Order: sequence, then C-alpha cells, then structure tokens
Amino acid sequence: MRFLLDTEQRDFADALRALLTAADTPAVVRDWSRGDHASGRALWGRVGEAGVFGLAVPEEYGGVGRRPVDLAVAFVELGRHAVPGPLVETVAAAVLLGESADLAKRFLPGIAAGGTMATVTTDFAGHGYGYALDGDAAGLRLAATPDGLRLSPGAGAVRRSLDPARRLTPLPPVGELISAKPAWSEALSWARLATAAQALGVGLALLDKTVAYVRQRTQFGVPIGSFQAVKHRLADAKIALEFARPLVFGAAVTMTPSDVAAAKLSACEAAYAGARAALQLHGAIGYTAEYDLSLWLTKARALRAAWGAPEECMGVVLGRR
Repeated sequence: MRFLLDTEQRDFADALRALLTAADTPAVVRDWSRGDHASGRALWGRVGEAGVFGLAVPEEYGGVGRRPVDLAVAFVELGRHAVPGPLVETVAAAVLLGESADLAKRFLPGIAAGGTMATVTTDFAGHGYGYALDGDAAGLRLAATPDGLRLSPGAGAVRRSLDPARRLTPLPPVGELISAKPAWSEALSWARLATAAQALGVGLALLDKTVAYVRQRTQFGVPIGSFQAVKHRLADAKIALEFARPLVFGAAVTMTPSDVAAAKLSACEAAYAGARAALQLHGAIGYTAEYDLSLWLTKARALRAAWGAPEECMGVVLGRR
C-alpha cells in the first residue's frame, strides 16, 4: 500500500525541517551529551511551539487531539535532524497522563506547549529501579512501579549509553502514586510508533549523507559512488527504508500493537543497516566522534533497542507476546 501525505502534513514537515535545519542540531546534540541542556531546552521550546507534543494531547488540554499519523510525520523530521532529549518519553507520558481528567488538567497543558519535558521508565512491569531517558533534564519524571505510576522525586547518577546524547538515569519507584491502573499498553504503542518514525528519519539522514559523501570522495581518479559495489550497498539501504516507510504510516493509521511492533522492527533494522553501510562507505572518518555522522550512527544503534528489542517486537508480530 502507498501512503501519501496530504498538503497540510507536507507543509508541516517542511516547516519543521526548516526550523530544525536552522537550529544547528549537531551543536545542540554535543552540548546535550556534555550535560549542558540550555540549547536543547531552547530547541525543545520551539519544537513545542510548532505543535509536535500537542499531537499526543487532547484538544481540551491544550493539544490538537491525538493524531498518530501527524506525530509520525513530525518524528521522522526529529530523527532526520538527530534532535536530543526525551522526545518519545514525553509522548508516552502524555498518553499515560491523559487517561485521567485530573492528571490531564494538571500536566498536559505544559507538555502540549513545550514547557514541560517529561520522561518515564520503560520498565512497565515495575520490578524495581527503571532507567529513564534524560531524567536529569526532565521536569516531570514518571516511574513505573508494581502498584502503578508514581511521580519520581528525582533521578540518580547519569549512566552513559552507546549514544552519548541518550543519558540514562535511574528513577526510584517512590513518590506520589498518581495512577493505580495506567494505560501501559496504549503508551507503549505510541512510544514504539514514535521510535519507529524517529529511526526512519535517522536512516534517511544517514543515506543522504552517505550519498553526498561518495559523490565527492574519489579513488583511482573517479568518485567512489561510481563503483558498482557502492551503488548496490546504497540501493539495499534505500530499499529497506522505503519498505519501512509504509509500515510506519500504516501502523499510525491502525495503531494495533502488532502493526506498531512491525513498524518499529522494520524501521529500526533499516536504520541500523543504513548505519552499517554509512560507516563502511565513509571509511576511517566515520569512526571519529568529531565527525557529525557519528551523531546519527550511534542513535540508529540505540533506537534499535529502545522501547522493545528486535526479538521482543518480533514476538508481538507473531502473536507470542
């Protein structure tokens, strides 16, 4: 099936792309990785003003209504520009908090406007300390516990991940109990959809950067992009991303757990394969942290395991979980 965005969605993507291009996101990512959140918070506010977080918030609480397709459009662009911060986690938090009118009134207007950065532990089974993304930066920290959802009073020491911009922090399962029966399943589906779209954007950025690089790098007096082996590698990466794209937008239409898991699996595997191709074709320069490509390479690998490893998503697709 071929999914086509309407004029409004294309204009939204173009506007968001222009905003992020002007923001010099590689510099923002590097600041964020060092624990300097000033530029990241400023960008977060602009993303919020553009209406991205309002796509997961009902109209009565300051959002534009829950629009998963539009959210996927936005997260492709966020991934394409490697925007740091707990983007997916804020969407999951908005879904969890939206199930209660009292909680929605209390928290959702700030999330929709971009004034509140939220994070949530992904240990929805609530077995103990769960790690949350950027708990040191988020103003709203939600911890999954055996008895429900709690407002965590603070975050522990930062634990670095493969992607330096993904700063993991433990949230103790204590604090105010705000929901005894949170909508874990629905929040997980929204988180996986956003992760899938973000990974698709990361993969597209890696492909674009690699195509541009092989056109300018020469060997034996000709661009390496003219070599058949290089063309085949890039074609494989392109095909994988193009196969993932309809799965992502199809899942945004249905929002069934199996469709979302399939989209997450396909998009993350395509981005990861694209990262491997990009690294190989860039050669030694691709290994250096100073080169901007590394910001997307590490993110592709980290997103592959976020909100459900490949084998877990495959289990959902096959009906085993």
